[in-house]
Amino acid sequence: MEVREPIVAYNKKHLTIEEYLDFEESSEEKHEYFQGEVFAMAGAGDPHNEIFSNLFLELGSQLKGKGCRPYGSDKRLHIPENTLFTYPDISIYCGEKKKFEKNENTSLMPTVLIEILSPSTKNYDRGGKFKLYRDIASLKEYVLVDSESISVEIFRLNSVNHWELEEYKSIEQSLVIEALNVTLSLRDIYEHTELH
Repeated sequence: MEVREPIVAYNKKHLTIEEYLDFEESSEEKHEYFQGEVFAMAGAGDPHNEIFSNLFLELGSQLKGKGCRPYGSDKRLHIPENTLFTYPDISIYCGEKKKFEKNENTSLMPTVLIEILSPSTKNYDRGGKFKLYRDIASLKEYVLVDSESISVEIFRLNSVNHWELEEYKSIEQSLVIEALNVTLSLRDIYEHTELH
C-alpha cells in the first residue's frame, strides 16, 4: 500500500492556495494540493508513457473539430468544492474552458478524466482521487487504464446521477466514451506495450 506523505514547502506543512500556486510555478516537479497539504507526484514508466501516447493521439484525432479537446498531464485541474489541485494523465474539456480566477494556468470543469494506473497510484486513483473527482459538476466519465494488465474501467454518470462501472478485459474489445462519442480499441490503447 502506498502512503502519501505531504512534503514541506516554504518550511511550512500547510500552505494557502496562493502559496501553493507560487511554489508550483517555481518548482521543477509537479505537486498535488489538498486541504493545505502538498504531495509530490510520481514519475511515469515506459508502459504508462506508451499508453498515454496511444490514448492522446487517438483522442486528438477523433475529437478534431468536435468542440472537445484532450490535454496531457501538464494541465492543472482545480476542484474548488474540495480544494484539490492535481494533474490528471488526460483531461478532456468541452466547450469553452473555464479557468481558475486566481491562476490562468489552472482549469476547471472537465467533461472526461483519464488516469493510467501504475502500482504506486492505482489505489489512490480508484479510491480517494475518484471520490474527489466526483465533486466536479461537469464530469460525465472517469476512465482508468491499467498499465500492468489488459484492463480498462470506465465510470459513467447515469441518468439518475449515479456512477456505473463498465469493465473491459480483452484486447479484442473497444472502449466507448459516450460523453465524447468516441470509440477506442484496446488493441490501439495497448499498442507498443508488452501487453499487446
